[in-house]
Amino acid sequence: MTTEKKKQLESSPENEPNLKGTLISVSVVGIFILVTWFGVFMLFLSR
Repeated sequence: MTTEKKKQLESSPENEPNLKGTLISVSVVGIFILVTWFGVFMLFLSR
């Protein structure tokens, strides 16, 4: 393995972005979709 590849492998974890905010955002949107879907479904069943 060349020294360039070793340097790339060593530095790659440092270059990865923090995805905690993305996980929270996607979870909030998913929960909103589920709540909306169940709300419309309950409205459909009550009619």
